[in-house]
Amino acid sequence: MLGRFGWRGTLTDLGELISHFPLDPQMSRMIVTSPMFRCSNEILSIAAMLSVPYCFLRPLENQQTADEAKRNFNHINGDHLTLLNVYHAYKHLNGDATWCEKNYINKAALVSADSVRRELAKIMSKLKLELCSTEFSSGEYYDNIRKGILSGYFMQAAQREPTGQYAIVKDHHVVDLHPSCGLVSRPQWVVFNDFVLASCNFIRTVTEVRMDWLIEVAPHYYKIATI
Repeated sequence: MLGRFGWRGTLTDLGELISHFPLDPQMSRMIVTSPMFRCSNEILSIAAMLSVPYCFLRPLENQQTADEAKRNFNHINGDHLTLLNVYHAYKHLNGDATWCEKNYINKAALVSADSVRRELAKIMSKLKLELCSTEFSSGEYYDNIRKGILSGYFMQAAQREPTGQYAIVKDHHVVDLHPSCGLVSRPQWVVFNDFVLASCNFIRTVTEVRMDWLIEVAPHYYKIATI
């Protein structure tokens, strides 16, 4: 269905599809546009994980051990892909409770995510939106997923400043990465899910993207001259 408008469709077409999902507009757009990047299966899993309580447990008496367990799931490109790693591992092990406990994973959150994902998949099927994936062996597998995320959250991109902090492109607010962020470096460009207002403003659930992807994914919003 997306193929009938691609980047050439009207906002009305896109908005109509988005309106069928019981999610915020950014997440709904991420899902609706994901077939164009051959990653709708993975995007559904990420959306489901973002729709439930945080899956990583960090009990006061075992914070260091819990942090070490979380690092086993960290993806070099960011937190959205870390959540995908957790979901894939959980499904591969059939929701094993012992595995969840050992890895400080909130099993109830994963059970909820699985349920949410099934409901979202039903909506996609009803709308005739393709459930698809890029071959895992392809060098474009994770790039396509990151483009899919960016397609929904393109207004929540940020660029690294010389100080190491980030400036949100939309409003130029200067922010830092949330302590829970799993990125081991500070990439030039990121996309984020949450803005956390505190004594120091943070962005949370952050994934690395590339500047040229901004123009590719949202040419109606970004121009080379503006970024």
